[in-house]
Amino acid sequence: MKSLLFLSLLFLSFGTFAQTANLQVQANEFIFGDDRPFAQCHASSIEKLGNGQYMIVWFAGSHEKNDDVGIWMSKGQPGNWKAPQMLVKVRNDPHWNPVLFNAPDGKLHLYFKVGKEIDDWETWVQYSEDGGDTWSEAIELVEGDRGGRGPVRNHILVLSDNTWLAPASLEKDRVWNAFVDRSEDGGKTWLNTETLILDRKLISGEGVIQPALWESIPNRIHMLLRTSAGKIGRSDSKDNGLTWSPVELTDLPNNNSGIDLVKIKDETIALVYNPVGENWGKRYPMQLAVSFDNGLTWPIKEVMEAGEGKNEFSYPSIIYDEGYLVFCYTWNREKIKFVKVEVGF
Repeated sequence: MKSLLFLSLLFLSFGTFAQTANLQVQANEFIFGDDRPFAQCHASSIEKLGNGQYMIVWFAGSHEKNDDVGIWMSKGQPGNWKAPQMLVKVRNDPHWNPVLFNAPDGKLHLYFKVGKEIDDWETWVQYSEDGGDTWSEAIELVEGDRGGRGPVRNHILVLSDNTWLAPASLEKDRVWNAFVDRSEDGGKTWLNTETLILDRKLISGEGVIQPALWESIPNRIHMLLRTSAGKIGRSDSKDNGLTWSPVELTDLPNNNSGIDLVKIKDETIALVYNPVGENWGKRYPMQLAVSFDNGLTWPIKEVMEAGEGKNEFSYPSIIYDEGYLVFCYTWNREKIKFVKVEVGF
């Protein structure tokens, strides 16, 4: 049953601008049921295929980090999803964190990690020219590189000058930091930036990983980050992602779990996350927030799924599709939840 979220509020920007938002939930469902060919699933990523169709990928197997874990997929639309099928398994090692990306040339790319330990991840990539029906052979993104290149969890961002930015991070001996991989030739070659400037007194514990990127105006790029400090981190770039400001902490709580965001228009962005301000805290509720001032304030915050006890609603992936916020997330490591929300501003 469709539910209506009447979220109308007055939001003041520069003292003069009033913003009203109405969000209507069009779909809130699982993409597969209890009869599934794996015990656990996690870390989904979503992309649009056009005409109201979507593709979702995730990693699944007997348990995260086990050798039988591969990359799985489903395609469809609300109320009509194809049965899960294995998409890629390059060898008998754990696969992780698939990321879908619709490139400007029409190719649908899939990036994913392979390796027993996160410290030594390899990044692999393949592409489809027919909306995910058939795929190229998977190859290493940067041959011989270890630790994680390309997108680690969230979507690639295409800038106004057509540069591709991949939000990346490193996890080595439980010391974390993030960086950006840049490609100026349509993903053929990649150059990684320096890791972020991180005050380890401000951000205690592991550090920061898994950036989520957006561009406000040409040359101005921004990221929010998962952190171990109990709050979401932020860094900004004034030169198309070549260099970044020192990481600061926002007022948004973070449980050291995945976040994702998408730009809707102008300075309006939407964020999905767990609003829990505790390092390694509980992974619920799943919340949607909207900012009208480029992420400085978040006047709209709506719980999508509350949770209790040992629930886990985590690792969201969100896109914007012609008036709709569309996202998916892990549901108790058993299923993938799909949500579609109509946006009216």
